[in-house]
Amino acid sequence: MSYSLDTPSAQTLKSEAKSLRQDRARAGQMLTHSAALEEVARAHGFRDWNTARAALPERVAVPFQVGMRVKGFYLEQPFTGLLLGVQLAHNMQNYTLTIHFDEPVNVTPTFMFAALRQRVVTTVDIHGVSPALRGNGQPQMRVLRA
Repeated sequence: MSYSLDTPSAQTLKSEAKSLRQDRARAGQMLTHSAALEEVARAHGFRDWNTARAALPERVAVPFQVGMRVKGFYLEQPFTGLLLGVQLAHNMQNYTLTIHFDEPVNVTPTFMFAALRQRVVTTVDIHGVSPALRGNGQPQMRVLRA
């Protein structure tokens, strides 16, 4: 059985169940659609299909995708970079992003010395704004499509 890397949704599990049925049919094992849904739901940690269906949204709109070019501000310093990783946070509202900056960003507030960062992991909301704030009230990260 192949699993999707998409954010889990009812549509994703339905697609996996269809794929499972096709795989089993090629192997000469017939499987009903409802049995495939039950098996896929259990593989994702749900008790059964009804529990999975109640817990998951029909579809999930993902504002960020791996490989996407992004720009924005990290600790109020401008950057451009490549999105290397995207994970939906446990609260199903925020995303954890791994960004590789094209050029290292100096994260120190003073220019007496430099502390450069080129790869960061950050949490942002659906609009690309970090819920974590700096001491001056500005978000730590703002991410936009490049």
